[in-house]
Amino acid sequence: MPHTEHRKKTLRKAREANEINRGRRSSVRNALRKARVAVAEGKADAQTLQETVKRLDKAAEYGVFHPNKTARLKSRLAKSANKAKAGK
Repeated sequence: MPHTEHRKKTLRKAREANEINRGRRSSVRNALRKARVAVAEGKADAQTLQETVKRLDKAAEYGVFHPNKTARLKSRLAKSANKAKAGK
């Protein structure tokens, strides 16, 4: 445990940020899961994909995910959506 006041505050802030980031990460994962299911069922519309991309971008902006990971996830989602659209 930290001894100084500054280190105690740093630990407190880190725990608060951890809670916030956990919620953001969960939100992104749920959006990705819904989008992937929609694509697999052929029910993916532009709004669903746009919402997922928006959440991914926000997560990268807040530092929850690395920007490269966000780009990779968006690319794979778009690729699968285009593949499903072409397969119809």
